[in-house]
This record gives sequence, structure tokens and C-alpha cells, in this order.
Amino acid sequence: MKKLALILVAVTLLASLLTGCGLIEDKTITMVWYPNESGMDVKDARDEIGKIVAQATGKTVEHKLTTDYVIAIEAIVSGQADLAFMGATGYIMANTRNAKVLPLVVNSGRSGTLSDAVYYSWMIVKEGNEGQYKTGDTFSLDNIAGKRFSFVSIASTSGFVVPAAAIVNHFSAKAPWQNIKQEDVTEGGQGKLFSAVLYGGSHQGSTFNVLSDRADIAATCDVCIANDIELVSGTHNQAGAVYRVRDTAPAPFNTMPGARFVLISSIPVLNAPFVVNTGTVNAKDVAALRALFTSEEVTKNERIFIPSGSAFKGFYRQGQRFLVVDDAWFNPIRALGRK
Repeated sequence: MKKLALILVAVTLLASLLTGCGLIEDKTITMVWYPNESGMDVKDARDEIGKIVAQATGKTVEHKLTTDYVIAIEAIVSGQADLAFMGATGYIMANTRNAKVLPLVVNSGRSGTLSDAVYYSWMIVKEGNEGQYKTGDTFSLDNIAGKRFSFVSIASTSGFVVPAAAIVNHFSAKAPWQNIKQEDVTEGGQGKLFSAVLYGGSHQGSTFNVLSDRADIAATCDVCIANDIELVSGTHNQAGAVYRVRDTAPAPFNTMPGARFVLISSIPVLNAPFVVNTGTVNAKDVAALRALFTSEEVTKNERIFIPSGSAFKGFYRQGQRFLVVDDAWFNPIRALGRK
């Protein structure tokens, strides 16, 4: 009995040592999602991505939903999450803090290549107010000074970094704003470009701020709210296009079906990656994930890359596919963040 007890103690100690050395791996993969993709309306889409991860790794997948960009970034940096779906800016922030956080895959454009792997950062105003932002027949940023502006989050690429860079570039050529920098548009008030600056916390929240008259102008993005809106007139992703909230849109839009906004600016942005913490996911699993994500099996999955006319709510459209990119692919966004 004494020998048995000693053996059990030895096994326990060995297991503890192996776990401490990282030789016994966690059988769970945790995926963290931004607020934009944490809604119940896209639960099935999250679960479908989770099935791919489980198939590739043989591990159980847990989804970590968030209400704040910072929470998602912190989770992937600290290793509380193994995978994350995040914008380029969030990835850059995470990689800066933990070099083991790296791109896994990114979705292509409709061509199936990286040449058109972009979505669009929008600046929008409530319908009826768009005339204030025109110079002649053309939309201009000249008259946004002094207005109430809603961003998404400072960690958002299309909801802050890209529109802020465009605003800084525009006003740095105009008196008295020649020395304006990106940090100068993070808050409003006396002596600032904007009378007030709000943060929606998600693209849905930022859009809601304009439609509810909390802000005059909002930054949002086309793909982030695509399931919630429909084009009424104009050309999709071009200034002057008018959109309305779908009658079936979930919160926060459920209180304003049919509400309309007008696009006054549209800027292409590099597509958002899935990223992996290579400190918590081993090289074999990373390779397996990349192989399956980029496979024809996944490309043809209509719950991932959704055909036109489908009622399924997800993140990607048929004609796209996942492709592998390296860290340097995001350098154009890094450059914008330094403006």
C-alpha cells in the first residue's frame, strides 16, 4: 500500500511538472470575438467557424463573446484566448504586446485573391442632414468641424484609425488645424475639431448614435452592419448611397426599423484577419488550421461563404475564400496609426 501511495504521488508530481512545462496541452481552443460579431443573430456563423477549428485540431471549441474591443485584445495577448477574429488595428496592437500573436488567415476579395481583399470604412449622417456636408454637388469633410462625431473604438481599424487618418489628412491643410494629429480627434470640446466625440463600442452602436441623434456623423463599416441594413438608392459603398435599417434588425436597431442614413465618405480597408496565439496553440495545430481554412471544403461551405439570396447570417460572401498572409501585409494600417 505504501508503494502504491508513493507511485500515485509520483504520477501526480510528474503530471504537474509536464503541465508546467507545457507538455500536456489544453484540449480546448478558445475563440474570442469582437462586440460586432458577438450578437445572437450571428451565433450560427460563429458556431460554423468553431466546427472548422474543432475538425482541424480535434479539440473542443469555446466561444468568448465580448462587449469591448479591449477585452478581446487582452484575451488573445494574455493567452486567455487562442484564436481571435479582429480588425487589422486590433491585430497590430496585440502583436506589439505579444509577438507570438500572428495572422492565421484573412478572407479574400470576390476575386478569390488578395488584390481586392478589402471592406469599407464609412462616415455616415442621418438622412435629411446630408446637404450640410456638400461643397457644390460633392460631399466634403469641410463641414464636419464643430459637429458631434461617433467612432467605434480607438482599437477599431475602420471605426477609428482609417477615418481619423482621413480627417487628419484633410484638416492638416487648413487653418487653424495645420498641426492636428490623430490623438486630437479622440475627444471633443473647446479648441477641438469636434464639439463632442462619442464611442459606440461596436459598429452597430456607432451607427445607432447617428440614427438616434446622439451624434451628427458616425464611423462604421459596410460588412460589420451588412446584416442589419439594405441599400435604398445610390451605388453601394459610394458617397451618396442611402441605406435603411431592416425591419428584422436586432438590437440596438430593433427600435428604429426603416431609419435611414446617407454615406458621405467611403474608404477601402484591408480585410480583418483571424489571428492565433502561437504561444498557446502548437505549430501542428496552426498548420492544420491554415490547411483546413484555405481548403476547397471550407471555400464551398455555404454557411461560411454565403450565396446571394441566402437567409443565413454570416460574415463572408460566396466568391471569397481564406488565404494565408504574413505580418507585413498589415503595414499599410500600421502607417495610418502613426499619423
